[in-house]
Amino acid sequence: MGLALTVLAEAFVLPDARPPSYAERVAAAARSAARCAAALREPPYGLPADVTRQAVAAGEAVRPSRVPEAERPAGPSLRERALAHTGLAARTLLARLRALPAPGPGIPPDPAGLALLGSVAAADRETAVVLAGDPATATATAEAGTAARALHTARERAALLQPATPVDRRRHAALVEIADAALVLGQVADLSVRGRAAAPDTAEGRFWYARVHPLRLWWIRLAGHAEPRSVHFQNAVRISLALAVARTVAGLDTLPHGFWAMLAVLSLTRTTAVQTRATVRQALTGTFVGALAAGVVLALAAGAALPCAVLLPPLMLIAFCVGPVRGVGWMQAMFTLVVSLVFAQLSVATWQLAEVRFLDVLIGSVIGMLCGLLAWPKGAHDELGRSVARLLRGAAAQVAATTRAVTAGTGTPPAACDDAEVRHALLLAETAYAQFQGEAQHPAGPGPDWHSALMAGHHVLWGARRVLDTAAEPEPAPDRSAGSRVRSYGAWVADGFVMAAARFDVPKGRRRSGPGETRADTAEDAQPGGPDPSDATRDAPPLFYTATAWLDSLTADLARMAAAHAVEDRPRRQP
Repeated sequence: MGLALTVLAEAFVLPDARPPSYAERVAAAARSAARCAAALREPPYGLPADVTRQAVAAGEAVRPSRVPEAERPAGPSLRERALAHTGLAARTLLARLRALPAPGPGIPPDPAGLALLGSVAAADRETAVVLAGDPATATATAEAGTAARALHTARERAALLQPATPVDRRRHAALVEIADAALVLGQVADLSVRGRAAAPDTAEGRFWYARVHPLRLWWIRLAGHAEPRSVHFQNAVRISLALAVARTVAGLDTLPHGFWAMLAVLSLTRTTAVQTRATVRQALTGTFVGALAAGVVLALAAGAALPCAVLLPPLMLIAFCVGPVRGVGWMQAMFTLVVSLVFAQLSVATWQLAEVRFLDVLIGSVIGMLCGLLAWPKGAHDELGRSVARLLRGAAAQVAATTRAVTAGTGTPPAACDDAEVRHALLLAETAYAQFQGEAQHPAGPGPDWHSALMAGHHVLWGARRVLDTAAEPEPAPDRSAGSRVRSYGAWVADGFVMAAARFDVPKGRRRSGPGETRADTAEDAQPGGPDPSDATRDAPPLFYTATAWLDSLTADLARMAAAHAVEDRPRRQP
């Protein structure tokens, strides 16, 4: 009854302002992408400054760290996975639109490319309507389906074209990538709204979860974290160990109301030892003050229940209003006073009840601190570095395997291109980053750009699948000269990911030096290493430019990570 009344009060008595949902945020990003695509169709065929700022802001708004926890799509179900996928697709589309190469000087843009941008803008507008409107609106879904089919037709038509100049070919490959990202955004938006009814015919590739049984999706999520390198696993071990010790101590006959010790373990233990210590210090101070106040009230009541019953309702109102706002210390002080008045109405209680309350909280706090020191005391701080390094090493292997498959012209991805390791490493890295965002134990000053590393993992995963799908289509593979350039470029990018992984994996305060240091260590050297359009690849097929466009985007990711490392190291390099 109390929970039901609380829900009704939240809904009808001074309800909080509803924050924009994640679907509404992605809808705004889709509208921004439509404006970008429309602007790129007009001379001078670039993005104005205001449109670029809006695109950056829209992309940042769908980052999980910028979204309230209650609105984040973090569940393992189909709709939750699809909704999370929409945010990633929207950010990828906006990034590709901002990075679209301009036409060469004096060269008019390809009409097919302009038509493709028009289809992208129309599809993005309809996707925004689907995400922001009523899920039961069949008209919006039908219009989005029509726009998506038109975009798919335009993309397939554009993919068959071969522009005359290498500059146009590189721009054309980037346009096809933009269209692919817009198609993915529309499909995952449909999945998030209609669920299994919008699932594609195949269960492979990007939408592998669309036709998987819900219980299987839950099992995949649980199994993915059943290892010591998962922060969820570490948190479960830490809290279960502390609860086991607290339950053992609470079972002693000499500890009355021992369940308060277990409650203190649950409410005060944090993911890092530093946060637990700070929380316990505030909680003990608040509990001590609350125990003094409760002792005075119980002594004045002298065992009478009526004064406690009169004081309890206004005191609970104050406690529940002040506690969440003023912090742990106030919360523990008010809760100690409230629970003492509750117990005084159940049985005769003296001022010694407040003493027992403080003793139980003290015991639970000590248990929580000791278990926090024994089980992963730094929380996600160190684990994030290890998981991101693992992700980048897997990305390096994926880049090398994909470029080998493309240049071999096999038509089907070999076993070496299996991306299961990258997907698993990305899952662990994202959960570690999500926990890291909520921890206060951050190093002072600039730090690594964790988010760029995670986005690079997504770009490797998506881009590799896109390139391999293109390689499987009936078109000629790159010739020997073009294939050699793709292999060397892919090896260069893979080496950059390996070096970035080593940089992320280095403990704080240490830095690699000597022969192991490479050009990927500084932002100045992490420049695009792709082939020059004027070289011997002038007559290369479209697959060469598709792979090159993907490697260019990965090089930009390496440059962003290297720039963050350069800023992080600059104070230590100064004399």
